[in-house]
Amino acid sequence: MSQCTIRDALQKAQQQLATLPDTEPRLEAEVLLSFSLQKQRSYLYTWPEKPLKPQQLKLFSNLVARRIQGEPIAYITGRREFWSLDLKVTTDTLIPRPETELLIEQALALIPIDQPFMIADLGTGSGAIAAAIASERPICQIFATDMSAPTLNIAQENFKRLNLTNIQTGKGKWCEALPQDQRFDFIISNPPYIPNSDPHLKQGDLPWEPGHALASGSDGLDDIRCIIGQSPNHLITGGWLLLEHGYDQGTEIRSLLNRRGFQQVTTEQDLAGQDRVSKGQL
Repeated sequence: MSQCTIRDALQKAQQQLATLPDTEPRLEAEVLLSFSLQKQRSYLYTWPEKPLKPQQLKLFSNLVARRIQGEPIAYITGRREFWSLDLKVTTDTLIPRPETELLIEQALALIPIDQPFMIADLGTGSGAIAAAIASERPICQIFATDMSAPTLNIAQENFKRLNLTNIQTGKGKWCEALPQDQRFDFIISNPPYIPNSDPHLKQGDLPWEPGHALASGSDGLDDIRCIIGQSPNHLITGGWLLLEHGYDQGTEIRSLLNRRGFQQVTTEQDLAGQDRVSKGQL
């Protein structure tokens, strides 16, 4: 086994990972092996006949075994790319997902590059949303919040490593974590929005992720109701609230925003054509 080459190891791992549903076995094998070797994936293509050392093969085998048990790749490697930013993730944070980039796109479309707006990111998790906006709008000031101290520590670590000096943080639940003497131009959030009894919570990566960051009441809207109710007290007149939500929640969220006095209320669809982001102006 000590003469197992990179090609051999990848082929075996690919066969093992093919037993998992909804995976890309070759890609995942390459990600885990490059992580084991602390090399770029291009290294695997350049040196396919290179033998692996016993300790390298053992580490790789252990990582593949963890993945076969269902542990998400992002938690195994401790990393996830989002908006071209390399973020640290742990089981204290949600794994940033591509569909959340729509929330970033919608926010950036409303934020001129030359305006020093005040922006709040509620429930920042790994800091993905705050980091993406801070990197794209460096003269804006971002206030990122989370109710979990361990989660907020991860976000702070990401901000520091990415050298994003225009982000402050605060601990607390939704708008309660915001400075009481500050009004914001934008409040942005990807809150929990899955119903407590939704069977999807037991599928894929979700069982490994923090439950309090996923589910929110019988219809999934408890936290969104809270944010919509609190936000007008923390936004300037003309300020915007942007929320990510579930594919079947757009109609109800637009109703909640309208009843709370928001104008220009709209819902945007993701690449799959599903309702994903709703927004309104105070």
